[in-house]
Amino acid sequence: MSRDDLTDFLHSWPHEPGPINARRIVGGDGRAKLQIRIDLGVLQMEMEGRPDGQRFDGFDSLLSYQQDRLRRYGEQTANVSDFALNPEECRALREEAVQYYHRYVGLFALGDYDAAIRDTTRSLQIFDLCHDFAANEADRTALEPFRPHAIMMRARGEAEQALSGGQSKQAMAAIDRGLGQIKAAFEESGAGDAYEQSSEAQLLRGMQDALVPKLPASQRIELQQRLGAALDAENYELAAILRDELRMMEG
Repeated sequence: MSRDDLTDFLHSWPHEPGPINARRIVGGDGRAKLQIRIDLGVLQMEMEGRPDGQRFDGFDSLLSYQQDRLRRYGEQTANVSDFALNPEECRALREEAVQYYHRYVGLFALGDYDAAIRDTTRSLQIFDLCHDFAANEADRTALEPFRPHAIMMRARGEAEQALSGGQSKQAMAAIDRGLGQIKAAFEESGAGDAYEQSSEAQLLRGMQDALVPKLPASQRIELQQRLGAALDAENYELAAILRDELRMMEG
C-alpha cells in the first residue's frame, strides 16, 4: 500500500456519528496538533496561531496582520473610519474565521476551555473587523448570521471554565453576559423576535436552569441588588434575565 494512502490510519480511528471526535497529538515537528475525525477523513490543525500554520508578514494570523494595519492607519490619520477592507481581504478573513470555528469546536470537545475562549474571541474580532471596515455592504453582513453561535460558544467556555474552578457565581455571570450579547446581535440584525427561540439562547438558558438551583441562598440578595441596579440603569434586558434567575431560586 502506498504511504500516501490513509486507509489504515482511518481504520485505526473510525468515525463515530454524533459527538465531536477530537484528540490532541504531538506532530513530527514536536508541536501539539489538534485532530478531528470527520466522516470523510481527518482535519489536523495547529494548536497555536492560525490553524493551518500560515503566517502573514511575520504575523501568526491574517486577523493579527489586519489589526496591525488598522492600528498603523489610526496612527497616521484622525479618521480611522476611512480604513477599508476590499472584497478579497474580507473573503480571506472569512476563510480564517472558518478555520477558527473548526478548531474551537474541537477544543471545546476536549475540554480545553482556555483555548476555545481564545478562538471564539478571535472569530468575533474577525466579525467586528469586517462589520466595521468592509468596503462593501455584502461583506459587512456576511458573517453576522454566525455571531450568535460564536458568542454562545464563548459564554459556554467561560461558564465551564468557571465551574471547573468551583466559581458558580462567575459561571452565571458569563451566561448572563452571553445572553445579553446574543440578544443584542439578533436585534442589530433586525431579527429581535427570533432571539427567544434561537438555539443559542435556549442552550445558555438550559445551562442557567441547571446552575441556578446550585447557587447558595445568600446569593439571592446579591441577585436582587443587581436587579435593582439594572432597573435603575434602564438595562431591561439584564433585568429580565435576573428576574428569571430569582424565580428559579425561589422555585
